[in-house]
Amino acid sequence: MQYQKLCEVYQELEENSSRLKKIEILSNFLKTLKKEKNLETIYLLQGTVWPDYIENEFGISQQLSIKALAKTTGLSTSEIMKKFKKIGDLGKVAEETIKTKSQSTLFTSKLTVKKVIENLKRLPELEGKGTVDRKLSLIAELLTSASPLEAKYIIRTLLNDLRIGVASGTIRDSIIQACLDKKDKDAIKHVQSAYDKSTDFALVFEHACKGKKSLSSITLHPGKPLKVMLAPKTNSIEEAFEKIGKPLALEYKYDGFRMLINKDEQGNVRIFTRRLDEVTKQFPEVKEYVEKYIKAKTFIIDSEAVGYNPKTKKYTEFQDISQRIRRKHDIERLVKKLPVELNAFDILYLDGKSLIDEPFEKRTKLLRSVIKKQKWKIVPATQLITSDIKKAEEFYKKALKDREEGVMIKKLSSIYQPGTRVGTWLKLKPSMNEFDLVITGAEYGKGKRAGWLSSFDVACIKDGKFLNIGKVGTGIKEKSELGTSFEQLTKLLKPLIIKEKGKHITVKPKIVITITYQNIQTSPTYESGFALRFPRLTALRPDRKPTSIATLKEIEHDFKKMHEAYMY
Repeated sequence: MQYQKLCEVYQELEENSSRLKKIEILSNFLKTLKKEKNLETIYLLQGTVWPDYIENEFGISQQLSIKALAKTTGLSTSEIMKKFKKIGDLGKVAEETIKTKSQSTLFTSKLTVKKVIENLKRLPELEGKGTVDRKLSLIAELLTSASPLEAKYIIRTLLNDLRIGVASGTIRDSIIQACLDKKDKDAIKHVQSAYDKSTDFALVFEHACKGKKSLSSITLHPGKPLKVMLAPKTNSIEEAFEKIGKPLALEYKYDGFRMLINKDEQGNVRIFTRRLDEVTKQFPEVKEYVEKYIKAKTFIIDSEAVGYNPKTKKYTEFQDISQRIRRKHDIERLVKKLPVELNAFDILYLDGKSLIDEPFEKRTKLLRSVIKKQKWKIVPATQLITSDIKKAEEFYKKALKDREEGVMIKKLSSIYQPGTRVGTWLKLKPSMNEFDLVITGAEYGKGKRAGWLSSFDVACIKDGKFLNIGKVGTGIKEKSELGTSFEQLTKLLKPLIIKEKGKHITVKPKIVITITYQNIQTSPTYESGFALRFPRLTALRPDRKPTSIATLKEIEHDFKKMHEAYMY
């Protein structure tokens, strides 16, 4: 397939904001793709060349993209930067500058999707001396053969800023329309289930083209990351009983981060976060505990890694151990300084069989039967199954006394639904006025904060689009060793800048933070239609993806609850 054809689809998607129209455009494209059998092209619709379970990134900065454009067009980097500051979209700069060049030179050859995928896949593989020059050559090779429209989307893809407004749900529904009977009420369930098990749209598309029966053959495989099941909030134990029924299970909600523990048929143990990032090397002690204390040949176990003080034997906050997630050096020292205990709470696969369609009651029994409990190493989550509201309240109070965040409340008959936030699991914490949000922009500070970013735009999400909901500048320290600092956030955000205007910058939505707030109010200022009053940053969340942040629907729900509370 010619890359130009895909870029024309990008353009059409970008020009149409209607989700239904996007599905129509995509489904027509997928029908063409089905005939050509070039399934990897579907990854490019998400701005990548890998399935979701592979954590590779292109590793191309804005500065490197500018150098590649300069190399291709013959313009200086300062000329490219000047245009970028004026237009604010490096993709459009590429389109404009290549258009000028194309008037005096012919393209060397027509770009194919295959060639684009080949070059992009090679980028993260390059290492060692001369890496930057080799990356520049791969990008310049594409740009030299590119039409203006192709150049725009090559640059946007490299910067992970495609701007076509296509979320995973849109791709899912487009696959249904292209391959299945769209009147079939179960079609969404079958396609979503297949994706949840595989996190690979190319595989799902291939099977969907063969029908529902083929889709149902997709199953879990240990060693392959999986999206975790999530839980909405509840306001009280009584409300949880009303929603879930009796009896129900309560488990401690730990202040740590999710770990999906995998052991495959070859005996390899791999550990993934909820972002699907592999962290096996960062947590060698967890690998050791799993190999020693879980008695099963193959499995996928959902758990929470919780930090503790090795001297006082008291649990610590997530922020204290968060640095271990990204750290690739000095591991042995961190294992001793910042140890973790693994609290296992679900099992999704055991000895060759998927368990996600089994009821939680059965899964939790199986989990406890294969774990040899070892305090401060690996333990099953502390649990109570009850129909008694009073006992449930006492369990909740004990969780808080034990310095845990709160409790998870689960329906005994619930299946495990990867990647979804459904009402069969609920979470209860004493302070529920908090959201995970993503940073979309910032402003440089003044005085002693000059040179640092000190006010941060934050956004929720709706159908894959990030909608601003306010600014935050409190809860942030001056020095990194005391917590999340202005200096630390500035270092994280600078490589993500996509637009600058005066002191304000716009960044790629990559950095997730936890925000607490006093209440929510309506606001015409922000795209979400809401604003958070007295927001405060309480934690950086490197373990969470931007797509898993608070949705606009959750914001609306909490606003309604608060409004009702004020009325009575």
